[in-house]
Formats: sequence, structure tokens, C-alpha cells
Amino acid sequence: MAEVKVPPARSGEEPWTAEELAEVRASLEADVVRLREQLAEAQSELAEWSADAVSNAGDDPTDTGAKAYQREHDLALSYNIRDLLAQSERAIGRMDAGTYGVCASCGQAIGKARLQAYPRALLCVTCKQREERR
Repeated sequence: MAEVKVPPARSGEEPWTAEELAEVRASLEADVVRLREQLAEAQSELAEWSADAVSNAGDDPTDTGAKAYQREHDLALSYNIRDLLAQSERAIGRMDAGTYGVCASCGQAIGKARLQAYPRALLCVTCKQREERR
């Protein structure tokens, strides 16, 4: 098994331990499994909705509007699940590549505390704040 590169820590932070990194990875892997299940469920519901739409073609406009709103809501949830799934998979990929914990913008350490709170983070706090001000 290849040696896992420990992510950098910010100044003043304790360095990562192999156990801490394994815990974050296990959390991300569990998220991937859970999100794939949620995505399959959401896609199944959307498929059912499409089948129901044909059979309910004669509904009044209020029913049609409510169903359209529900479908849009379900689609938005599906997109969010896909996005979180992709972020989780990319974070695991960065772990494998040895680039996990390095800011995608400035190349500095993202920070252990930030990654433990949000393991999918791509940017350090400074770069994220700069991005949000734009």
C-alpha cells in the first residue's frame, strides 16, 4: 500500500496524525456511499414523477403548478447531491494524489481545523473570503 502524504498544517496548528487523516477519509468515503444512495433515490423519484406527469395530463392548473414546483425542488436537491458527491470524490482523489490540504488558489495550507470542519474545502480561509467578496 502506498504511503499517504500527510496534509500540511497552518502555523500554530498541531500536525496531522495518520489517525486524524484516516478519520477524515473514512468520513468522506461514508459520505460518498450515502450520497450515491440519495442520488439513486432522487433519480428514482424523478422517474416516477415523469411517469405520473403523463397519466395526470388532465389535472387542473393548480395541481399542475404544484407538481411542477415539486419537480423543480427535487431537481435542485438532485443537483446539490451530485455536487456534494463530486466534491467528496475529488477530496479523496486529492488525498490519493498527496495534494489534500493545499489551497487551490495560493498553494498554502488550508488548515487542519478547516478541513476537519469541512473536509471538501479547496481554499484556505483567506482565499475563500477573497472569493466571496467578488
